[in-house]
Amino acid sequence: MSRRDDLSPDDRRIWARVTGSVKEKVAKKALRVTPGMAEVDPQTVPVSKGLPKGMSKTPPKVARPRPAALPVFAEPAPASPSRGRGAPEELEPRRKRRLSRERDPIEAKIDLHGYGRFQAQDALTAFLMGAQARGYRSVLVVTGQGRRGGTGVIRASVHEWLAAPGLRTVVSGFAPAARHHGGDGALYVTLRRS
Repeated sequence: MSRRDDLSPDDRRIWARVTGSVKEKVAKKALRVTPGMAEVDPQTVPVSKGLPKGMSKTPPKVARPRPAALPVFAEPAPASPSRGRGAPEELEPRRKRRLSRERDPIEAKIDLHGYGRFQAQDALTAFLMGAQARGYRSVLVVTGQGRRGGTGVIRASVHEWLAAPGLRTVVSGFAPAARHHGGDGALYVTLRRS
């Protein structure tokens, strides 16, 4: 029985006798534990005059935590002229950061490795429409880097596919993924509410 809460009333009386017979060096009176006694606030216990040197009667002051700095908002990036009106925008830096740190969940993922160009486009379109129908807000699209360090066909085309008129009602924005989610070979895609 290491905790006071676990003591029976008999044990508390015995403990009170033991502690009552001990001479206190700091407090004027011994703190007696009685049944039904609540936890004691250390600031209400009287302190004797004969404290060792360097100790004060008042408890040390604890530094209050500083309020968090206000967030700095970046100016929105200008719309790319190649994307027409109503096309998906680049993700806001804060949203991208929340996705990369997984504070906003990535609710689904598609890996387009091994697909041909047209198969990949069909798979991506079906995946994004299905994800929106399920109510997902953000997904990860893995395109891959391409062979021999170049830009792969799928990776080069996926931006056009996401900005195509057929997906404008589905996709609200996209941005390159963080390194641990695939880096340049992957994209965070945010979806519009259906």
